[in-house]
Amino acid sequence: MTMSKKQALAGVITAGLGVAALVAVPASGAKHHDESGHRHGAFAGDGVEANPRFGIENNELVAGLSSTSVAWGALRLTNPDIPNGVTHYGYNTSNGGPLTQDPREAFKTEPDKNVYLVFGGKHYLYQGHEGGPRGYVTRINLDETDPAKRVTLISDTSTDGTVLPTFDGITWDPFTQQLLLTAEAASPKGGVFAVKLDANGDSVDGKAERLLALGSGGYEGVQNDSAGNVWLVEDIGGASVSGGKRPNSYVYRFKPTSKRDLTRGGTLQALQVLRKGGSPITAAEISANPFSSDITDLHTYGKSFATRWVDTHAGTTGFDATASAVTAGATPFKRPENGVFRPGTGFKEFYFTETGDTSTASTLPGAYGGVFRLIQSSVDSDTGRLSPTFVGDKEHTGLDNIAFASTSDLLVVEDAGDTLHAQRNALDSGYLLDLHGSKKHPRPPVRWLAEGRDASATYDALTSPGYNDGDNEITGIHVSDGDPSAAGILGAKVPTPFTSGWRVFWTQQHGDNVTWELEAVN
Repeated sequence: MTMSKKQALAGVITAGLGVAALVAVPASGAKHHDESGHRHGAFAGDGVEANPRFGIENNELVAGLSSTSVAWGALRLTNPDIPNGVTHYGYNTSNGGPLTQDPREAFKTEPDKNVYLVFGGKHYLYQGHEGGPRGYVTRINLDETDPAKRVTLISDTSTDGTVLPTFDGITWDPFTQQLLLTAEAASPKGGVFAVKLDANGDSVDGKAERLLALGSGGYEGVQNDSAGNVWLVEDIGGASVSGGKRPNSYVYRFKPTSKRDLTRGGTLQALQVLRKGGSPITAAEISANPFSSDITDLHTYGKSFATRWVDTHAGTTGFDATASAVTAGATPFKRPENGVFRPGTGFKEFYFTETGDTSTASTLPGAYGGVFRLIQSSVDSDTGRLSPTFVGDKEHTGLDNIAFASTSDLLVVEDAGDTLHAQRNALDSGYLLDLHGSKKHPRPPVRWLAEGRDASATYDALTSPGYNDGDNEITGIHVSDGDPSAAGILGAKVPTPFTSGWRVFWTQQHGDNVTWELEAVN
């Protein structure tokens, strides 16, 4: 079934309807050029308006984009683990029971971040799942025309026999030939897990191995650099105060003993931000004063801070990464989520999102989060400078996934949550940030995606059973040419979306759990 996004998506209900394809048609608009003549391409146009939080809403894209679904929640896995209920792309069944456990709705497993890889001429999209009674990893065969044969279970079993935690982040490590997946949970549950793939893109043994040396924490973002280091971005909300939460999450860099074998251990470092006088901004200080001017300064355009990496732990044994970062004097942020390297900089510029408090009730500084830029003199440098690239506001907040579409076009997407959706009467959006603007006066974001709300997400939001989520959210924005070698690490090449093998994906999480591929119009 093919339908325009101008048609209601009400028919795509989570009870398991067979849906062959959903095609989104762009809104009208024109290409956008800045005063220097820079062409932003398909993601810009004149932008679109955010969807209100009312009933079923369709996705809206700028004029230069269209989209086609590549997988959706009701698709059955080609190799289901029936005893454990891992049977579908976006839904879970308990002990082989019916897809619809509740007579009204299904149990969602929420496919999250994506990784696109090409093995032996075959084109695959991998993702972890952040919901359900156990974590698992799936692979979408983008070349398969029969949806019933498209999605394969890659792993739902750990090497030690324990139940896998649910997964948020994912990346491909070309040095170890492993998918690295992150479990966003406080120690001891959270951490990094690895799934080995062979030259055909298949799992070597179907198992995920916990990488103890990287520590246990609420990791979401995970990214390699050219030196084989693993960068991690943590998302753990702090204690509640004044309608928001204290900063409680860290940015990490793991320097392995061997980039080809992460089990051999290494050193986990955490980012420390320094005041103008050279003293560090620490968790103890910010926790004691969540209204600190330091937090205000971090979210002020034109401000810049010296940084250094501080060692938190070395060796091969497991440990509490968050507690170790506190002890080492690292600087906490307000729920940073994901990070990427800017192409063309030799892995010397790292950008990461900060979700913030996701509530207009917060009176704390930095409540709406933003995007930060970390600049270093080299990929292995222990010092750098941090500055805000974008400071969030009520209309642009809850920033989560992030991807570069060129050297200067940065894509960020929202996961603002049902509460904020209601407070501002606007669902999530995807934005283009043009980095050509000045540090003090950045250019305003262009909304390239106004996410809608499908029928099952609308149902969830209205009824809120304990095992379901509400409004749809945007996740898994991913721009890649699928190169599995070290030359294909995100940030190594300058992306050229929709040409020369570069493809773009995102997932409309919750509800029908549809993963989309974006395409350029004309």
